[in-house]
Amino acid sequence: MEKSTEYICQSLSNLYTAREIKHLTTRILQHITQLSTANILTNKYTILSDTQHEKVKMIVERLKKNEPLEYILGECEFFSLSFEVNPHTLIPRPETEELVDWIIADRTQITQMTQISTDNKSSICILDIGTGSGCIAVSLAKNLKNSIVTAFDISTEALETAKKNAEKNNVTVDFRKIDILNINAEITDEFDIIVSNPPYICEKEKAEMEDNVLQYEPHSALFVPNDDPLLFYRAIAQFAIVHLNVGGSLYLEINQAFGKEICKMLDEIGFLNIELRKDLSGNDRMIKAMFSK
Repeated sequence: MEKSTEYICQSLSNLYTAREIKHLTTRILQHITQLSTANILTNKYTILSDTQHEKVKMIVERLKKNEPLEYILGECEFFSLSFEVNPHTLIPRPETEELVDWIIADRTQITQMTQISTDNKSSICILDIGTGSGCIAVSLAKNLKNSIVTAFDISTEALETAKKNAEKNNVTVDFRKIDILNINAEITDEFDIIVSNPPYICEKEKAEMEDNVLQYEPHSALFVPNDDPLLFYRAIAQFAIVHLNVGGSLYLEINQAFGKEICKMLDEIGFLNIELRKDLSGNDRMIKAMFSK
């Protein structure tokens, strides 16, 4: 394995930082050997076979073309769960994990308070709009007991991937092909939580983005027109104001540049207790808003 480690480091030295190469090396060797990360990091491994080393070389060649490792391996970890990913779905980001964590923390607190006073164990109805790989929907279904989770997406391919991820993680999610910008089907469902990580990057921001994102990740899940950056947030908010139960919550991942504008829009539509929260990097990244008729 030392031969493969040296090969990875030398091949990628001009493309990635030393820290990034260390992370990539660990991920590649873990995938090839099926050993745990701990065993890789503590050098508890055996010598790679010629076949395994050839697989390493193939992965490295694809990395040199800026292809994301997650797509090369066909999988990634999100909220301590394993997810299949491909070019039809975005690669889940740590910021989205923070959004999921916020929802779980809020709901856990509410459930504890409710059970103390009434021992009420009623179900929680959740909707994830623009589910992609299903990472939000599946993680919430896995971590919130008594939850009934529904997920919308416009992409047939993304929905197929999300269904596989629900099965892989042993949860039930009702996946539906629905375009939040053009809802034709009559939807009568009501939800306690609506969450979305919609497209929010303006077209003009492409020049600042890494090639591995621009070349490989689905643009339909990333970008919005420069002249209407709140396109999806407005549609989601208008849907939520009709389909949230009284006392329900809307959670959004956002473009840090438009936090105040989104909060103002939500206030004008009729949401209450609007909270803008920063991510661990200090950027405005998440919004929570409550609904009360």
